[in-house]
Amino acid sequence: MITVDGVLIDDGVPSAMFRCNLALCKGACCVEGELGAPVLKEETEPLREAVYQVRQYLPEKNIRYITRNGCFEIYQGDIYTRTIEGRECVFAFQDCGIILCAIEAGLLDGETAVNKPLSCRLFPIRIKKKFGLDYLVFERHAMCRQTRKEGIEKKTPLVDYVGEPLIERYGLPWYSSLKDLLANSPINYARH
Repeated sequence: MITVDGVLIDDGVPSAMFRCNLALCKGACCVEGELGAPVLKEETEPLREAVYQVRQYLPEKNIRYITRNGCFEIYQGDIYTRTIEGRECVFAFQDCGIILCAIEAGLLDGETAVNKPLSCRLFPIRIKKKFGLDYLVFERHAMCRQTRKEGIEKKTPLVDYVGEPLIERYGLPWYSSLKDLLANSPINYARH
């Protein structure tokens, strides 16, 4: 484990290579798992409001479900997006056989200024807590096997792939410190 300005980072994060390719995974991360995506408290209200701006992307069953149950649930004190029948996220829709996020589609199409949850943009990194500090963990899922392989082939370090959301969460100076640490490490992470 390494530490960068008060953020703990699991040993698997610096050496991981990753490059998401929706053509390979078909958006499985929006469907698989026991819970929906983790959501920060400050994200809940903007996401709740964005649903009205992106309704045109959502299947009618998702709209009915959100109307009856809301967008979020709390599990062990943490907030998650709700899932429909324990499967896809309430914000998910299908286009040409690929599961996409209505919030992200709305942002890209200019329908909303709200982005999908930070946890979705950081995936497959998850922010956990350890010793009261943020602890970044690389979750290795079977659904991402091909994307890890593609990351190796395209030489895309995971910390570069999720660079923008890391900067959003921790700031550019923090991200620069992480990159400097990795570049000057006796272990050449870029080769893994």
